[in-house]
Amino acid sequence: MVTSPNIKGMVTDGETIAEALVHAEDAIATMLEGAEYPAVQDPKEWQLKDGQFTSWVSINMTKWRNRYGKTVRRNISIPEGLNKWAKENKINVSKVTTTALLEMQGRLKRN
Repeated sequence: MVTSPNIKGMVTDGETIAEALVHAEDAIATMLEGAEYPAVQDPKEWQLKDGQFTSWVSINMTKWRNRYGKTVRRNISIPEGLNKWAKENKINVSKVTTTALLEMQGRLKRN
């Protein structure tokens, strides 16, 4: 699992550390698109638990925008219980929705 103290609510993962870092790049870019960039925090001040570590993730917003295009804000409705669960588990619903739609789009193009 990957989170970022600099990007509130950003959570992603991967089967390997390398895959998780690639997913982190995309998740961070998704959350930064159209937002004011947060001040970078000093990782020396972070309190890490056993098994946790830090890694720098570089984001090339131009490359990301060329791949995905400009994002737009869109309201969606989800069941209240699912929304509560997502908040409790710090799930980025926009990221999950985008990923699901991209997967569906890929399947639709193949058919």
